[in-house]
Amino acid sequence: MPTLELLRRKIETASDLQSVVTTMKTLAAVRIHQYQRAADALMDYNRTIELGLQVILREQRLRHLPASEWGGENPKVGGSEENSHHGVIVIGSDQGMCGQFNEQIAAHALEHHAKHCQRPPEALWIVGARVAFLLTDSGWSIDEAFRIPTSVPEIADCVSDLLTAVEAVREQRHLTTLRIYANMRSSAGAYQPNTTQLLPIDLAWLQRLSVKSWESPCLPTFGGEREELFSLLVRQSLYVSLYQACAESLASENASRIAAMQAAEKNIEETLDELNTAFKTQRQTAITEELLDVVVGFEALTSGS
Repeated sequence: MPTLELLRRKIETASDLQSVVTTMKTLAAVRIHQYQRAADALMDYNRTIELGLQVILREQRLRHLPASEWGGENPKVGGSEENSHHGVIVIGSDQGMCGQFNEQIAAHALEHHAKHCQRPPEALWIVGARVAFLLTDSGWSIDEAFRIPTSVPEIADCVSDLLTAVEAVREQRHLTTLRIYANMRSSAGAYQPNTTQLLPIDLAWLQRLSVKSWESPCLPTFGGEREELFSLLVRQSLYVSLYQACAESLASENASRIAAMQAAEKNIEETLDELNTAFKTQRQTAITEELLDVVVGFEALTSGS
C-alpha cells in the first residue's frame, strides 16, 4: 500500500500535468481561430485572382490559351496518369499530442497516390517531421522537408519556399501532376484528409471563367502581355491553394490537439479522483490507527494504576 507521502507526490504531479494540459488546450483554441481567419481571408484574394483571369480569358478562346509555365499548352490534356510524372506535397505536424493526425494524412496520401500510379512519386516535399517517417517507412523518398509554421506570418514564408523548391525540380523531372495532401476542417472540432490538385490546371475552371458574365456594366481591360499576365495569375492561384492547404492543416492539427487534450484532461481528472480517494482513505486509516494506539495506551495506564 502506498504511503501518504507517495500519494501526496502523485497528486502534485497529476495536478501539475493537468495545468500543462489546460494551457496547451487554451493555446490550441487560440491558434485555431488565427489559422481559420487566415484561410477565410484568402478567399477574397482568390476572388480577385479569378476576376483577373476572367478579364484575360474574356476574349480569348480556350484552344488559344496562353501557355503557362506551370500548366503547359493545354492544362488538362496529356498522357495517362500512369505515364505522368507526379509531384506530391504532404502536410503533417512537427509536434505530437494530436491524435492520429499524421497517420491519417499519410495513409490517405499513400492510398490516393496508389490509385493513380503504382510507383512512388518522382518528387516529394514534406511539411512536418512526424509525417515524414511514416512516408519513408512506406518506401517514398523525400526531396526536401520543411518545418511547420508556428504563426500566421510564417505560413507565407513556408509557401514561398515550397513553390521555389517545386519550381526548381519541375522541369528537370518533367513533372506533369502536382498534388497536395493535407487535413482539412470538416466540422466543429473535426477534420478529414483532403486532396488538392495544383497541376495540371483545371481546364473546366478556366472555361467557366471565360464564359462568365461580368458583374459590372463597365468592362475592364488590362495592359501588358496576355501570356505574362496569365502566367502570373496562375502562379498566384497556386500560391493561394497551397496557403489555404497549410492554414487548414494547421487549424485541423490544433483541433486534433484540443480533442487529445480533452481526453487527457478527463483521464487526469479520473486519476486525481482515485488518488484523492486513496489519500483520504489512507489518511483516515492512519488517524484511526493512531487513535487506537492512544486508547490502548490509556487503557494500559488505567489498568496499571
